[in-house]
Amino acid sequence: MSQALSTAVLMKEDQTAWYYRIEARDLVQTVQTLKEEGKNLISIFGVEEFEGEAGCCLLYVFEEPGSEKILVLILMQDSGSHRSISEIFPVASLFEREIADGFGLSFSGAFDTRRLFLHEAYPPGFNPLRKAVQNRPPTAEWGMPGEPYKFKTIEGSSVYQIPVGPVHAGIIEPGHFRFSVIGETIVNLEVRLGYLHRGLEKLAEGRTPDEVVRISESISGDESAVNACGFCMAVEQISGVTIPPRAEYIRGVILELERAYSLLSDLAGMVTDIAHPVSASRLTVLRERLQREADLLCGSRFLKGAICIGGVSDTISGQALEHLFKTAGEVEHEFDEVAQWVLSIPSVIDRFSTTGVVQPELIRSLALSGPVARASGSFADTRTDHPYGVYRERVPGQAGEQGGDVLARFSLKYQEIRASLRYIQELLVFIPDGPDDAEVQIRDGFALAAVESPRGMTLHWVYIRNGDIHRYKIRTASFCNWYAIEHAVIGNIVADFPVINKSMNLSYAGTDL
Repeated sequence: MSQALSTAVLMKEDQTAWYYRIEARDLVQTVQTLKEEGKNLISIFGVEEFEGEAGCCLLYVFEEPGSEKILVLILMQDSGSHRSISEIFPVASLFEREIADGFGLSFSGAFDTRRLFLHEAYPPGFNPLRKAVQNRPPTAEWGMPGEPYKFKTIEGSSVYQIPVGPVHAGIIEPGHFRFSVIGETIVNLEVRLGYLHRGLEKLAEGRTPDEVVRISESISGDESAVNACGFCMAVEQISGVTIPPRAEYIRGVILELERAYSLLSDLAGMVTDIAHPVSASRLTVLRERLQREADLLCGSRFLKGAICIGGVSDTISGQALEHLFKTAGEVEHEFDEVAQWVLSIPSVIDRFSTTGVVQPELIRSLALSGPVARASGSFADTRTDHPYGVYRERVPGQAGEQGGDVLARFSLKYQEIRASLRYIQELLVFIPDGPDDAEVQIRDGFALAAVESPRGMTLHWVYIRNGDIHRYKIRTASFCNWYAIEHAVIGNIVADFPVINKSMNLSYAGTDL
């Protein structure tokens, strides 16, 4: 057992996590020791009325490299005020601000106490994740909005600010970017999100697990399948459901198909932002072919309805899978040709190389994951670090880059798309016969599922009481990865921001929830 847990009490151990109860007085020292032991903070969230406890409990989630299970510390005390751990793990600031908005708790010693997803228009004292708050829009107050959001001020006679967004020129989601610039060089960037806050976690409360599958698919459009899978995995673990082998293989096919067309969109956007429309068109065509295969599989170009609790949709036919096998091989061949051509063009290399570097030391501090981290020297991948489903049996192809710049992210995503297409073909060759789903009897309890989306590690924590969802916590990869951009743009010129942003292609909706 970890030395840090000597004063903690083991509350539960299941397939994916250890849960330890900890006292508030021991929190900071325990977290400090866990960091020294090499464990990484990946989430903090609140839950009311947890296992008979009154008030709001906090759950601190840690990942230990080399361990398939995740460590969760449960702080039962609800004093309304807690010690911040943001000086130990800087990413904790984001989680603490989210909890402050949702539950009204405060964190002493925090270096940032600004609102996160509740903007100025929300009335004071409105904390939507409290059980006492009904699930309906708050009453708008007439007059001036609340205290304005305070962006960081960079001093200097030559410094000026460029505000971008939240409304943008293209048909994209809203987000605000506040640049501080000297000449053309960016010296600071702050990202402000929350404009797409829909209250999904609140919306899930009191609904049946089957109803919440549809909510999980709505977290972020091009991650519909992986989010549905993460939610279903948590419910299946609570209910003791074993997924049939054929369903596990089909889930693997679905997840890798989503990964391939999502990352193809990233590459197309990157070359679009450096004015290379010919390659962008070819990459977009390949993405379209894969999305049409998704539509053939389940009737949705974004794979909605493909994954259900207990398995996969029974509408997925063997004929559609055979057609996908053929298309995946053709797309792989053409994609390899296009990507190799793009990487041989001097003007592309000139724009991509040394642009938007994410330093390796940021990976742990900001809980970065997915292609953003793997292009900066990390080899972390939830599919292999915390294997689930068919990934336990068949290990997917791995890729890694060291440069941390836009070129490294392009090259890494190229390798990952190719690996996904090959993995799809491998699964379809060896897919077993049998049922597409298992019988499910919903039970009460709680469980955590970690999955690898096209953007990185995503966490789904589900708590079921009396057959309904009592709490559903989602932490997408984008929630943490967005803040890599604030560091990656420093020292670059403003004109390079679009391609740096597109090289990560993070989800606004998946962050705002």
